[in-house]
Amino acid sequence: MKFYNTSFSKNVFFKIALAFMSGIKEIKIIETLAKIVFNPPRAEWLKPVIMGNTSPRPKGRGYVKNKLSFYNCFLIIIIVTITTETSYSQTIKTGTTAAQVLKFNVGPRAIGMGGAYTAVSDDITAMYWNPGGTANIQMNEAFFNHTSLYADIGYDYAAIASHLSDFGTIGAFVSVLSMDEMVVRTEEVPEGTGEFFDAGAIVIGLNYSRYLTDNFAIGFNFKYINEYIWHENATGFGVDIGTMYKLPILNELRIAASISNFGTKMQLAGRDVTKIIESGAGGSNLVNTNLELDKFDLPLLFRFGISNDIIRGEESRLTMAVDAIHPNDHTEYVNAGMEYSWEEIVFVRAGYNSLFEKDSEKGLTVGFGLHYRIVNLVKVGLDYAYQDFGRLTEVHYFSLGIKF
Repeated sequence: MKFYNTSFSKNVFFKIALAFMSGIKEIKIIETLAKIVFNPPRAEWLKPVIMGNTSPRPKGRGYVKNKLSFYNCFLIIIIVTITTETSYSQTIKTGTTAAQVLKFNVGPRAIGMGGAYTAVSDDITAMYWNPGGTANIQMNEAFFNHTSLYADIGYDYAAIASHLSDFGTIGAFVSVLSMDEMVVRTEEVPEGTGEFFDAGAIVIGLNYSRYLTDNFAIGFNFKYINEYIWHENATGFGVDIGTMYKLPILNELRIAASISNFGTKMQLAGRDVTKIIESGAGGSNLVNTNLELDKFDLPLLFRFGISNDIIRGEESRLTMAVDAIHPNDHTEYVNAGMEYSWEEIVFVRAGYNSLFEKDSEKGLTVGFGLHYRIVNLVKVGLDYAYQDFGRLTEVHYFSLGIKF
């Protein structure tokens, strides 16, 4: 059994993530990554470099004249996310983005660890935190998460994923935000018109991930988003990109980054924004007009995380993790957490969510889980998490997962 001491700092992680932004040629890098993803044989030369063998390969297309240092390898891991995120790094506008359903955390395991899950992601909930993490799935998985949030808001998330050998991992997910019906009130009838309205959102997505080398994984989500309130709705499309790199040191040090919700703007439209305007002499003509509402960006999130198994023995495992998060609509913050496992059957978790975030109501998180193999090829997991939301009271999360 091995023990390691690790300390984390908010400023250190943000400086690490931002330090790689300088001197990057986005177009060439994206082209190279595209060739790697869609033409894996062309990436074979990269495997010995990342795995530690820096012997030069024969000269030819894409020849690397100088051996890659760890800096270069790590740059490959996070470059997809950082190059995109830099264009949004100056935007900090609280409450000015659409589709807030995309910001509701998924999975009691991750939530119990304070949301520090970017570099831990190794199960089906990685679709939300880091789509590259689903490459760690070795079986078929199904997952369902139900949460009763504050203010009578309900949130449900379901997903399924399958590992297809050398092709990689594919999956699909759906999340639904709902709430109770509310009374329609107007200035003329403040007590209610007798009508009711509701509001909600739905997100449907597909996931694909794979390991490009033994240690380096990349993954993508493609999402359809729809929000509605009464007779209005807005539609958008988004993409998530995530990467993970595993270092064979300190019981496997994992470094990961992801960018979530890069996509189209959303704009409400519907019959509620249709108005009748009187025109002409004496207002004799009635004209139907549509009010054009503002368009809003999706809530872009950049995550950078590190995790490590501080203790790893035959029966016990203690994992610690920390994430730095940079949103486009609020201040930066840090998530930190830990998970203790006994025989990979019983799990205890604790963490703190949104450290250093301005005006945050989030805070302490705790949770536990029980994963039990009922037959040889079927394993069932039950997980629970508690999260303190300050003045908004606490929230309880429950989930059911199946591996088969």
